[in-house]
Amino acid sequence: MERIFTLDEARALLPAVIVEAAELIAARADLAEIDFQRRAGGRSELGGLPELKGLQARIEEILSGWTEQGIEVKGIAPVLVDFPSLIDGASVRLCWIEGSRSWAGTTVRSWASRAAARSDPPSCALDAALSRPVFNL
Repeated sequence: MERIFTLDEARALLPAVIVEAAELIAARADLAEIDFQRRAGGRSELGGLPELKGLQARIEEILSGWTEQGIEVKGIAPVLVDFPSLIDGASVRLCWIEGSRSWAGTTVRSWASRAAARSDPPSCALDAALSRPVFNL
């Protein structure tokens, strides 16, 4: 059964998600650099296979931590997460995407890229300060 977040719960978790997302983004970049150098037959200044495996493990640890909290991970490049919620009785997703410091604007970008993949997407709240969904798709 999926966890349903109140707006206050999602707001309280978002700062930690942003910090962990920054760590994930850095690990993702380092992993790409090491992998590129390995495929090119060289060695990265960042290390080799052991460091690559360590970065993979750290990324998985962050993603697993979010999932265990009930946060839905929708992507890692860019990092995109949803907090399932109910607003005015409607199922919504409080969306956050990499690069944003708050909810504002993130929903439009995330749903625009995912709307075609869903046959019946739930409403999505754009601004956590609002008490109702901004729009329905």
